[in-house]
Amino acid sequence: MTGLFRRREFLRREEPRPRYDVVVIGGGVNGLSLAYNLAARHGIRDVAVLDAAYIGGGASGRNTQVVRANYNTPENVPLYKASLGIWRTLSQELDFNIQFSTQGELDLCHTVDSLEVERDKSLLNRAYGVQTDVLTPDDVRRINPLVDLGGGGAFPVLGASYHPPGSIARHDSVVWGFASAATRLGVHIHEGLAVTGITTKDGRCVGVQTDAGGIEAGAVVSAVAGWTSTVVAMVGLRQPIATHPLQAFVTEPYRHVLSGLVSSMDLFVYVSQTARGEFLVGAEILPYTTYSTRSTFDFLSEAAKRSIQILPFMARARAMRQWGGLCDMTPDSSPILGETEVERFFLMAGMGTWGFKGSPIFGRTMAELIATGRTPEVIAPFTPDRFVRDRMVPDAASAGTH
Repeated sequence: MTGLFRRREFLRREEPRPRYDVVVIGGGVNGLSLAYNLAARHGIRDVAVLDAAYIGGGASGRNTQVVRANYNTPENVPLYKASLGIWRTLSQELDFNIQFSTQGELDLCHTVDSLEVERDKSLLNRAYGVQTDVLTPDDVRRINPLVDLGGGGAFPVLGASYHPPGSIARHDSVVWGFASAATRLGVHIHEGLAVTGITTKDGRCVGVQTDAGGIEAGAVVSAVAGWTSTVVAMVGLRQPIATHPLQAFVTEPYRHVLSGLVSSMDLFVYVSQTARGEFLVGAEILPYTTYSTRSTFDFLSEAAKRSIQILPFMARARAMRQWGGLCDMTPDSSPILGETEVERFFLMAGMGTWGFKGSPIFGRTMAELIATGRTPEVIAPFTPDRFVRDRMVPDAASAGTH
């Protein structure tokens, strides 16, 4: 019987080398996606991923698993459309079940203003080949009869947008999928190895300092959602990034009744049901900056109230656990992808609440940039110097959490 099964080693443990072609700081989905793409697409296998704790232990393990392409700017729509295309076949590419499931996304509107925003979004999305439909309340009832069109008596649903390609992927499966595929190609992943400094020489990044000693590098990439400001300060740079917490909670598991994501663009709440039957609820980022990942009772009570207003059946669900994750927020709510003014020091940062969604395309395009020196067209608008050049990509309206 043993011949029927494969023995797999998902993460090989290696001793750190004194030098690597590329050092990636941060073992989340974006850092691991980059490492995998460097090895798989460009043959750059002398790569180290360094994480102060463990892979997926930061924002990657604390997100709410949503994958979509219905954004609000001509720059972001093609970017996330490309990412969604990769998501669909990522399990086969990585030889790892990431539990990807297309279920649709329903965004409810309770005000005329939010409905107009969704109408504009639909027109833009369709121009780029992304399906986003504008619905009437009757359409909403047909797609999801569980929604209370009266909004709990206080927030009647005036309409909605519906994004059929909206999907779910299991966050920890994605982390381990990228990690295991990368290690099979020769990438080193070092957990529990903290970066304490970055070494530069004549304006060029040449390595990192860790709590176990120095490592030389041909290029260094920061992919540390929530901690970017700390890392860029190590090379004397500043980026217009603020760190805000985003909280979520899950209920006890129940039989499957809710398909896809249901959100309210005015109440700032979104609900889905996981493969294990838990109802997963998220809300807006907190307005203050902090590095704390503790969740609060105020969040739990307010998010629970809002979820009941749009999905009354949730009044009987029992909350099981809650958590917080850190988000890098830029002034324009768009990511920072590219090389900084310090040569061979690159940033994958500023994804806000969207880093998980974009991780396949972020890793693929940044790997191309590092390997070839050419910036792929789809990420050209998101370079680190766009703020100095006054070329921001404002897209806060794409999220009901900003």
